[in-house]
Amino acid sequence: MSQPRWAVVVPVKRLAAAKSRLRGGLPGVPHEELALALAADTLRAVLACPAVAEALVVTDDPRVAAAARAAGARVLPDEPDAGLNAAFRHGAAGATTGWVAGLTADLPALRPAELAAALLAAQTGPAGVRRFVPDAPGGGTVLLAAPPSVPLDPRFGVGSAAAHAASGALPLTGDWPSLRRDVDTAADLTAAAQLGLGPHTAALTDAGSPAHSAG
Repeated sequence: MSQPRWAVVVPVKRLAAAKSRLRGGLPGVPHEELALALAADTLRAVLACPAVAEALVVTDDPRVAAAARAAGARVLPDEPDAGLNAAFRHGAAGATTGWVAGLTADLPALRPAELAAALLAAQTGPAGVRRFVPDAPGGGTVLLAAPPSVPLDPRFGVGSAAAHAASGALPLTGDWPSLRRDVDTAADLTAAAQLGLGPHTAALTDAGSPAHSAG
């Protein structure tokens, strides 16, 4: 059986407002550059995943939109102040394939093979049921997947894993460390670096390292 091809929705806030808890996480590196790198590495992995037919980036930031288009993603305009879940719903509504997944934009260590494995697991579960992947700590969500004709119905935010479960979605618990490692804090970035960062974030991490600064 051939694997269904997925549309993956990746909302990205305006860079000035994105990843506020990570601000200052790389000394000497502008915060907007770091936020853009996280999103670019996430998108790079999505576009390299063989299960993905299209990537949809929902944003109203011109730099994010330009980078996403250059990478090969489709860009949909975000409504200012509408919120993350509205962005996920907007992206899902614009998808041209039946299988839709929402993915957070802060997965700089993401491996395409792990994303493919999670999407495969999502489509082999009970029919007509949404599935989600909790983040590494377990309280948040990094991936929410919906089969054809089933609304994505995102519940991202604080305590989203419990919120998604309460809404009827079932958890996926595969061994996908790079998928589950979202980055909200400097400690998260260190943990992601141990898994191996994508090229955009790795370049900034090297630039902001004490050894590099001293040199």
